[in-house]
Amino acid sequence: MTRSASPDDPPRVFVYGTLMPGERNAHVAGAGVHAARATLAGFALFHLEPEGYPVLRPDPDAAPVQGWVYTYAPAAWTAALPGLDALEGVHDQPPLYARVRAVAQAAGSALEAWVYVFVRHERLRQGGAVRVPGGDWAARRHGSP
Repeated sequence: MTRSASPDDPPRVFVYGTLMPGERNAHVAGAGVHAARATLAGFALFHLEPEGYPVLRPDPDAAPVQGWVYTYAPAAWTAALPGLDALEGVHDQPPLYARVRAVAQAAGSALEAWVYVFVRHERLRQGGAVRVPGGDWAARRHGSP
């Protein structure tokens, strides 16, 4: 369930799409962030057309999703979180995504982080929702195998 951040929350977010470095919404992540390549197990990655962005849904059998973990200084986290939630439609009615806790793997370490999970399940049953092989949206977007 999505809720406001507190001082006890991990100041991290796992990103797998337009928030990744070099992608169109990377600037929303804000300043004061350390980015590390990471993977996230337990979710399947889909690309939506015509929307042009990826979404996650729970799937324990899917290949790990490729992405990045952004780790923030406390003040930077407090500043960045409202913009991240707004971009992901967390507070829309109905919401587009929910911000949930997950454990990502980065450089051999398990890191607790927030991740945005798509909650408009009916959209995935419509045309244009394509599962991303290998869980790597950047490779799909940039024509890599």
